[in-house]
Amino acid sequence: MGKILNRQELLNNAVSPTNRKAREIALDAIESSLDAADPKKAVKSQVRLSNGMLVVGEVSLNLSSLKKIFVVGGGKASGFMAEALEEVLGDRIEDGLIVVPKGTSSMHKTRKITFHEASHPIPDQSSVEASKKIVDLVSRAEKDDLVVCLISGGGSSLMTLPRRGVRLEDKRKVTDLLLKCGATINEINAVRKHVSAFKGGQLAKAAYPATVLGLLLSDVLGDPLDVIASGPTVPDSSTYEEAVRVLEGYNVWEKTPSSIKKVLSDGERGLIGETPKKGDPVFEKVRNIVVGNNRLACQAAEKELKRSGLNTLFLSSFLEGEAREVGIALSSLAREALTSGHPLHTPLGIVVGGETTVTVSGSGRGGRNQELALASALKIEGLSNVVIASVSTDGVDGPTDAAGALVDGETIRKSEKLRLDARQCLKNNDSYGFFSRVGGLVHTGPTGTNVNDVTIIIVL
Repeated sequence: MGKILNRQELLNNAVSPTNRKAREIALDAIESSLDAADPKKAVKSQVRLSNGMLVVGEVSLNLSSLKKIFVVGGGKASGFMAEALEEVLGDRIEDGLIVVPKGTSSMHKTRKITFHEASHPIPDQSSVEASKKIVDLVSRAEKDDLVVCLISGGGSSLMTLPRRGVRLEDKRKVTDLLLKCGATINEINAVRKHVSAFKGGQLAKAAYPATVLGLLLSDVLGDPLDVIASGPTVPDSSTYEEAVRVLEGYNVWEKTPSSIKKVLSDGERGLIGETPKKGDPVFEKVRNIVVGNNRLACQAAEKELKRSGLNTLFLSSFLEGEAREVGIALSSLAREALTSGHPLHTPLGIVVGGETTVTVSGSGRGGRNQELALASALKIEGLSNVVIASVSTDGVDGPTDAAGALVDGETIRKSEKLRLDARQCLKNNDSYGFFSRVGGLVHTGPTGTNVNDVTIIIVL
């Protein structure tokens, strides 16, 4: 895990020894961030057995008082999290079911825990089937049992169970509408939780009165527990009214399927009960612990930059906004450093984490990291010894096979030689098409983790 598959190609595309060194440092930092986000390492750093106790972070549970242990969950990293947990608990696990993306179950080896494949980012019928099985499994748990829920990014679509009256096709449509209009993950989940029989604390409700332990690998800025995979084990802080406002605010209410409009409108009027809130008895024996997040990944990248002898700055793990606009802003940091030595004197390395969005208006292909990189390339054209790389830690940037892209001061000049209009590609949301011809795509393959995005700025 954590390896850039086309690393040598990216290094060979360097235009000078210094440029190659800048690329090498950027790629090393990215690989360090991916390694820090390793879900198996994250779980094992928090979970251990000690003198008959199951210790998870600051939570200690007496194993002798637990009759059965069930393991459930879903997300891009949940398979590796399950492997780590089973290595710790072994035969103490009674049963388990984890939902992973299609084509990835063969990556995992467990004896007690089984895997169910489902679709991401748009849920399918297998997502529904898996969610029903999880609800059935946790419903078997009694008051002296423990349910461990392994949750990571991607869990919202992988574990989908539409509430009565809502069709899966309708839920898929509203998710697609929100993704394309640039809604944040918080906003998308506010809608999804209120048309679901699984999310927004409802898994914890199904497991009650058992003890529930949620281990979360966060893919959401600031780690709000109720937003990660739509918070199946967490009190829901959002409301029907907020869900309606999201759809109206992005001007997609009229395009929203009638079944969803009816549920949300009825809920807003109090005709349907809200999702479980803080103070509900179902959460009395629930503990949720974040075992990994974007901040840890960024800190690992910064540590690697320091090891390379650079002046470093970990700017933020809360980066958000329109990808192309963020790309312009980040490229300005490189220009400022070259001009004034602010915020750091060269040689420097800056790390930024978070997750941007893309409002799709064109017909091209790409992802938020590729679009950020392309916008950056336009602003650092001609600047020697500047490299900017941006990747999604799950290895999948938008509907492409790339994790992101790497650019430098020569990227736009290369495209001009190919008679490729970078600005037109950006306007058409075709960053993948651009980098496929010019070079610069970063390939990792699916990493098995997901803690948002990491962007590295190098100026030598």
